[in-house]
Amino acid sequence: MAEYIEINGRQVRVRPSEKNSETDSRGNFHRQPNRFTEGFGEGRNPVERDRYILFWAKGCHWSNRASIARELLGLEDTVKAEIVDRDNTRDTGGRDLGWEFVNSPGHINPETGAQFLSELYYATDDSYAGRPTVPALVDYKTGRVANNDYHRLTNYFEVEFKPFHKPDAPDLYPEELREDIDKLNWWLFENVNNAIYRAMFAQSLEAFTEAYEVFFAGLEQLEERLESRRFLFGDYVTDSDIRLFVTLARFDVRYSKYIGPAKHRLSDYKNLWGYARDLYQIPAFSHNTYFLDFAATKRSREGEKDYFGSTFYDLVIPQTDYDTIWKEPHGRESLSLDPAHKLKTPGSEPLPD
Repeated sequence: MAEYIEINGRQVRVRPSEKNSETDSRGNFHRQPNRFTEGFGEGRNPVERDRYILFWAKGCHWSNRASIARELLGLEDTVKAEIVDRDNTRDTGGRDLGWEFVNSPGHINPETGAQFLSELYYATDDSYAGRPTVPALVDYKTGRVANNDYHRLTNYFEVEFKPFHKPDAPDLYPEELREDIDKLNWWLFENVNNAIYRAMFAQSLEAFTEAYEVFFAGLEQLEERLESRRFLFGDYVTDSDIRLFVTLARFDVRYSKYIGPAKHRLSDYKNLWGYARDLYQIPAFSHNTYFLDFAATKRSREGEKDYFGSTFYDLVIPQTDYDTIWKEPHGRESLSLDPAHKLKTPGSEPLPD
């Protein structure tokens, strides 16, 4: 039975724990399926301006994909966005209430009138028993979650929302590459994007070791792939590059502190490190990347006086100029036949035959 806490006169459901609901008897983490997966278009969620708001979180790479794609495509005037977080200063007896609209006035999202993302999830499906997750694209005309499918949401932005793209929007999901992009995206999910979480949430040494080895083997394969090509599919950024970037950006400053001594750092991979910097230097990537938030410690987030501090995370990281480091030259232009352009747009020079 669901547990509730009263906050400001609202009955707010306590967030389920991954450890209790998404771990099998061997200690393996199995990410919950997405609940709201209906697409967009005729007979489904309508594609309209001033109808949707994207809720995402700085630390969540699943939702960070959508925020980057939204800006790359110029959908800011079509799809609103708000960053959610947790208010860890509130005494809830250690119970997690999930994502809250902490960046709205009074923590009340003006488009929906909700204080917690869970309110919108349960208004959409009162029987929903999973975690309310981001990204969540909410139809604020109805107050319901239209889509929370991180597997496909960027693709919907790239295809169904094309009538609202800016004139020079890049083609991130070229029709001739879609089958290959879909295959690589699933491989990235299994071997990189979700593998690191399987290691982080593992409840047995066997489960941890398996996920840890899968993750680093995946990085090795990508390092080799990027030896001779600027981006995953050659000269231009695609949807797949967004999906890989959000994991790489968090690796050294966030994930490594949860998996113990890492086999390698991102900066130890010559190709992956240069590739990640190449992407970061595109404004839509850097605008949506928050290194200090990725690295935030429990003390810096909650203000706990009894937290035993970390010299590195509490003292070194806050003084580190990540923007300067990530904007250092990378030299990967030489791998491209069109070095002046990273994005395939109507203004890009055609590649030679």
